[in-house]
Amino acid sequence: MVTAGAQGHVSAVLDKATRENFPVAPRFLPRVWREDLLAVYGYARLVDDIGDGDLAPGGADARLLGLDAQWSDDRLAMLDAFEADLQRVFDVADDGAAEGPRHPLLRALIPAVRRCSLTPDPFLALIEANRQDQRVRRYQSWGELIGYCQLSANPVGRLVLAVTGTSTPERVRRSDAVCTALQIVEHLQDVAEDLGRGRIYLPAEDMARFAVSETDLAAPTAGAAVRTLVAYEAERARALLAEGTPLVASVRGRLRLLLAGFVGGGRATVHALRTAGYDVLNGPVKPAKLRLLREAGAILR
Repeated sequence: MVTAGAQGHVSAVLDKATRENFPVAPRFLPRVWREDLLAVYGYARLVDDIGDGDLAPGGADARLLGLDAQWSDDRLAMLDAFEADLQRVFDVADDGAAEGPRHPLLRALIPAVRRCSLTPDPFLALIEANRQDQRVRRYQSWGELIGYCQLSANPVGRLVLAVTGTSTPERVRRSDAVCTALQIVEHLQDVAEDLGRGRIYLPAEDMARFAVSETDLAAPTAGAAVRTLVAYEAERARALLAEGTPLVASVRGRLRLLLAGFVGGGRATVHALRTAGYDVLNGPVKPAKLRLLREAGAILR
């Protein structure tokens, strides 16, 4: 049974979907798709909040996972408890007599797992990405960063394809390109915020190439070197989006609209970065909704 307090907590997590660069589960989708996609989003959002230390105060999530509230600040312990609760999702999906998960956001996953025959791998990858965030604070190369995105972003796209029953090897390849691009542009938006958490997702070899120091990233506004570096990484993300864009044309109906929204959100964010002169340190750079619609429309055409 989900208490009113727990349900309010779940709603607060799911409400974060409105802040994303792209539509998560728009109303034009079939109801069952929306339910399953929101369940997947709730899972992904909560595991990221655990890894980032962005949980609601008071230790509610720790208690929901069967821990004392004092464990709420121990991110690795929370991720371990979260993984154990994820296992209960698959146990109960396979055997209705098994003990169900404790956290309501994980209980919400059970219908999607059953309907879509989802496997644990993409969910476990998202947990591992957040464990990596506790151990790895810098990335030496573009290749290392891409490896991180394979854990932190690509599983989400694979889950979207699985929920909608449209997975093929080629679509997965295109989806991975789109999801990696979306992760890169999010890192570019959040350079200052990530630095405040002690993390830098700009490859060290690129920082050295453009003579950018960590001190430069801590400035209130971006200097010329930082802007040049951000423009370079944004172009890499744009190229990945271009590689993944044929995914949209490979599907039909309302799913095509959804995927156009994902790609359009990425392209609109790259445009917003360019419009801001690639100054990602002087406040958040967010894509305009009208621009997102224009980009999505251009992709559909």
